[in-house]
Amino acid sequence: MTASTPRTVNVGPVRLSLSYKVIWGIAALGTALISGTYAALLPIFYQDYLGLQASWIGIASFIYAIWNAINDPLFGYITDSTRSKRGRRIPYMRFTAPFLALTFILVWFAPPQAGQETLFLWMLVTMLLYDTAYTMIGLVYSALLPEVTESDAERNGLQISASLFGLLGMILGFLIPDLFRPKAGMSPSFLPLQVSMIVVGVVCAGLIIITTLKVKERPEFYRLDKPLGLAAMLKYTFTSRSFLILVAANFMSILMQSLILGAMFYVADYVLQVSTIVLLVCVFVPLIIGVPLTTLLRRWLGVVGAQQTLLLIAGVALALIVVVPTPLIPVCLAVAGFGLAGPQTLTNVLFAQVADEDELRSGVRREGAFFGINALITKPAQSVALALSPFILEITHFVTREQNQGQIYLNQPPEAILGIKVIIGLVPGLALILGAIILIWYPLRGTYLKQVQEQVLALHAHKHAQLEQQNAG
Repeated sequence: MTASTPRTVNVGPVRLSLSYKVIWGIAALGTALISGTYAALLPIFYQDYLGLQASWIGIASFIYAIWNAINDPLFGYITDSTRSKRGRRIPYMRFTAPFLALTFILVWFAPPQAGQETLFLWMLVTMLLYDTAYTMIGLVYSALLPEVTESDAERNGLQISASLFGLLGMILGFLIPDLFRPKAGMSPSFLPLQVSMIVVGVVCAGLIIITTLKVKERPEFYRLDKPLGLAAMLKYTFTSRSFLILVAANFMSILMQSLILGAMFYVADYVLQVSTIVLLVCVFVPLIIGVPLTTLLRRWLGVVGAQQTLLLIAGVALALIVVVPTPLIPVCLAVAGFGLAGPQTLTNVLFAQVADEDELRSGVRREGAFFGINALITKPAQSVALALSPFILEITHFVTREQNQGQIYLNQPPEAILGIKVIIGLVPGLALILGAIILIWYPLRGTYLKQVQEQVLALHAHKHAQLEQQNAG
């Protein structure tokens, strides 16, 4: 803790109304619907439907990872350093939303018979444009959470709202493309799917804009805090032990999520041969039940303890998918769904704690930098998943629809079925177990966490008093 922390009389953390929390969650519905659709449909659309080879997808994923390594910390630093009358975050979120819709729509208009090189270029360029817009909005939305209130309970409440709306968005992100994507016995035309993607893009942009009209930033942070230079930003970020441990664990969660989303249609079509809706019910009903229960676990075990417990539950359940009989796979997915309430709800609360601790060191709120560097380290997990899945399928002799004259090939070889189970079960399960182990070294817990929270409240009271004095003058 810094010796210069003001000794202003402590005040309570900001409390938020139910209506505020509901409006907060609406943006999560928009971002989750668009990202869930993208994650679930992209692998099967380009590899299975269009026949793009795994090697091309791997190259696109590698370039995509490099761009992600640049844009997230860059945008985080820009938003932290922005000073405007409208705030330093909300304007970016509001005015980027239309571009998110446009770039998302373009992903699904690749020319089907254009050849491997053209498909590769279309996939790569639209992925980069889409991710740029999504990164700006997602980063700003995440960075707003820690600064609107100092209370872990209120932050948990905001994140529960965002998670519930986000889960609805993720469910719709599976259902909508599943309703309109080409299936066995259906016309091979992509037009119904493309029209549905246009609607998804426009609606999601509108939902994000609605939230920006209600949520306001706290002026003491963007009017009083002096932005850190780039060197100081990097120094404070990479010397935060709490941040480095949390981001290492979060990498495992992002890898897990990307693998599961990308493999869901494969499991439904080829392993269980059931409607995707059945799998959605298995995963998302327990997940929806688990999200509000994180409040109870947080009170009992603390934020990090609750996170570790839920990661272990989900990790073990997923890893068992490769060994249990096929009829028990939905049971494993259901147990895992309950455990996934942890990374869905508690991760951003942990990042808020990291930002609080850092404010006592640096003197300024720097959520954008933390979420930006977090993405620098964890977003490559999405590229790893995007590249890993096609290669596992290819080496296990999976037969694509393109190889089968455009028709679904249900009689996949046993090794291909095992490959799908590894993608959705073993790899993400082991990743979550490792994430829970990494969090053993997370320091923000117990007496030390309470000390940080008390000093942050005092610091914010001092900043608020300074702002009132400035306005009076």
